[in-house]
Amino acid sequence: MNIQEVLDITSLDADKLLELENFINQCENPKHEQLIHVLHKAQHLFGYLPPNLQRHIALKLNCSSALVNGVVTFYSFFNEHKMGEFTISVCMGTACFVKGSDKIIDLVYKETKTSKGVMSDDEVFSVKDVRCIGACGLAPVLSVNEKVFGHVKGKDVADIVNIYRKEHDKN
Repeated sequence: MNIQEVLDITSLDADKLLELENFINQCENPKHEQLIHVLHKAQHLFGYLPPNLQRHIALKLNCSSALVNGVVTFYSFFNEHKMGEFTISVCMGTACFVKGSDKIIDLVYKETKTSKGVMSDDEVFSVKDVRCIGACGLAPVLSVNEKVFGHVKGKDVADIVNIYRKEHDKN
């Protein structure tokens, strides 16, 4: 993406952009203190936070693009790239890693035909490694969108992926 694309918002859905701007206008002053709320709203509307949208948010909140991008890249909840219908997040925190989450994520990549930062060709799956899902007692853990799966074993991965493949096929 070149600098013109980063600054150009014409590729963004105008109705969604208007809804975001209305949300921002309703924020209390100083608006930059509402950054995380605005990013959540933007991701809800657009599905992800591309550079041009981040820049637009920075301008609207009167803060730096670096601050916006720093928040987006710090929190694993935010996505800079278009995501598949189902996002599989594999916990790589200490408890999960010790119990084999590195092997689990490799199997998830294989089953979904994805890799880090790459959505499946059919746009059904995206896979993320996250620092903590907050269910250490269930390690190793993965989540699909908002549903958490605990004590995941290698043999479980194909079954979990197939649940969501079938759900996608129904729709």
